[in-house]
Amino acid sequence: MFNKILIANRGEIACRVIKTARRMGIRTVAVYSEADANARHVRLADEAVLLGPAAARESYLVADKIIEACLRTGAQAVHPGYGFLSENADFAEALAAAGIAFIGPPASAIRAMGSKSEAKKLMGKAAVPLTPGYHGDDQTPALLHQEADQIGYPVLIKAAAGGGGKGMRLVEKSEDFPDALASCKREAASSFGSEHVLVEKYITRPRHIEIQVFADTLGNCVYLFERDCSVQRRHQKVLEEAPAPGMTAERRRQMGEAAVAAARAVGYVGAGTVEFIANQDGSFYFMEMNTRLQVEHPVTEMITGQDLVEWQLRVAAGQPLPLAQEQLQIRGHALEARIYAEDASKGFLPSTGSLIRLSTPAETLNVRVDTGVEEGDEITPFYDPMIAKLIVWDEHRDAALARMRQALADYQVVGVTTNIAFLSRLVACPAFVGADLDTGLIERQREFLFPAAQAVPRDALLVATVGELLWEQRAAKLAARNSGDPWSPWHARDGWRMNLSAARMIGFRAPKDASPGEDGDCLSEVRVRYQGAQWAISIHGQTTLARGKKLDGDQFAVELDDRRLIASVVAVGSKRSIFLHGSTYSLLRDDPLHRVDAGDSHGGGLTAPMPGKVVALLVQPGQKVEKGAPLLILEAMKMEHTITAPATGTVKAFCYAAGEQVGDGAALVEFEANLTT
Repeated sequence: MFNKILIANRGEIACRVIKTARRMGIRTVAVYSEADANARHVRLADEAVLLGPAAARESYLVADKIIEACLRTGAQAVHPGYGFLSENADFAEALAAAGIAFIGPPASAIRAMGSKSEAKKLMGKAAVPLTPGYHGDDQTPALLHQEADQIGYPVLIKAAAGGGGKGMRLVEKSEDFPDALASCKREAASSFGSEHVLVEKYITRPRHIEIQVFADTLGNCVYLFERDCSVQRRHQKVLEEAPAPGMTAERRRQMGEAAVAAARAVGYVGAGTVEFIANQDGSFYFMEMNTRLQVEHPVTEMITGQDLVEWQLRVAAGQPLPLAQEQLQIRGHALEARIYAEDASKGFLPSTGSLIRLSTPAETLNVRVDTGVEEGDEITPFYDPMIAKLIVWDEHRDAALARMRQALADYQVVGVTTNIAFLSRLVACPAFVGADLDTGLIERQREFLFPAAQAVPRDALLVATVGELLWEQRAAKLAARNSGDPWSPWHARDGWRMNLSAARMIGFRAPKDASPGEDGDCLSEVRVRYQGAQWAISIHGQTTLARGKKLDGDQFAVELDDRRLIASVVAVGSKRSIFLHGSTYSLLRDDPLHRVDAGDSHGGGLTAPMPGKVVALLVQPGQKVEKGAPLLILEAMKMEHTITAPATGTVKAFCYAAGEQVGDGAALVEFEANLTT
């Protein structure tokens, strides 16, 4: 077994590998970019080596720097994690030439499966079922369009060297094909360095089911059952579970044996995943093989009781697989939710910022949190915005769903927008609960998953108000303690008056109770009257007697008439984040002396939602456009984002040319709205 390994990755997967390596007595070397100098994986590793600037192409993707780090530190092997260089055959060969073991498959297997089109040809020879499509080398746009027309719509355009949902476009009709192809090729070239695509028939209501395979250098190969990854947004997985709901023992055996045949066809070694598209009737087709450990591997670990990273290390060291096929068994049900810094209501737009508050569910035998960040860390624009993977297990699916709902309710994040509220709705969605699964579930259930904005509940306003009052009392006590006369009555914040108790107004601003797309927010004015050790709080004419007591951290107990609640309020500047009943509510403390009129958001221009690169300008300066018309395409966090017209009007000018980098909040377009429409 190795004494020291280098982990050529970052974030939660690097932390995950370090955990198993430490348990096995193996020392670890982390690598990092300048942006990750204080990252959690760097803090956890035994040693760490700086690779270069924040951009991955100048740090994590520079194979020579990683090999040099191995030689400097004496690392005997490299674990590539997933992404970056994990499926780079040249990197695997370069390691071998330097006498360093690659904790992954041989370069020949990576090359065989690295091109989706070549992989399809190999799978056809191995008698693995294939989806109808075009996988040829002729990439002439006219030919690809012709092939799509012959296959019949809808079709899916996919980057041949792709993965993770990038470089993929669904095309519903022939006239949309050219634009979709151009966009797909741009994203494929940016993400994978190749414009090569394939075109396949899009299966209506498909399920995405993948089989975990493992092979050693002694000729043994097994499958560790399946994972259902059907719940996706933008062709990227959101929720995964194992085993797949409704899977019969016979179908599991058929898919497992097909996956093993695929692995054997390329002389596979190590952990791999064979992905299938499955019809609702249970028939299935080979989609691709990922020649690495998958993001969702924890659900397989939870139902089998195996540590797949340990398996990887043992196989890479030349040891046999720990178990034979007949020794592997499924126990219970596991679910994984990917906690992202992103705004689900805005097309899952990534969010960046500091994790001012990060409180996770308590880890138990039933609840696991794989994360690469801690409170105070930054979510930067340079890498994937994943905060953590939340994994739960129980004896059956319904119990696992209940655990997931509770675990999501226990999550608290302040500083970035997250998808936690969206995930909470997703695991409560009747279609998901009933296992009515397909890759279009999110779109199919939009009404349930993306409800209209609701007014902040009265309880949340009451809790926010009590939080303000408790904070004021605590601040007054600290001021008194530090003053020359700590017992002076002028320090008290108890509302005492000579004849009447004091009364005051506290204002909060919250998102307007309106349909999606409407602008503005609303002011809630709360009247507070001091009554000794309690407050009479009036909201919209209804009065509640309230008391409060600070507990640990930002948590406090609040009594509202005859009810007692436990809540948390996190204050950052004027922003208030209220955590109550498993939900999060955002408010702004309103100060009428500093109120600013936001004005008309449609006029003046449009700004970048995050740092990125302008890849295409879609209209001409001076052109009149309708509301919602695409104006330009911005590439950020490895994804393309289309900036659209906020209203009917005229594009006066573009502030950047295609190919130029832009900063967060940079003005992109000078836009003049037509105020008469």
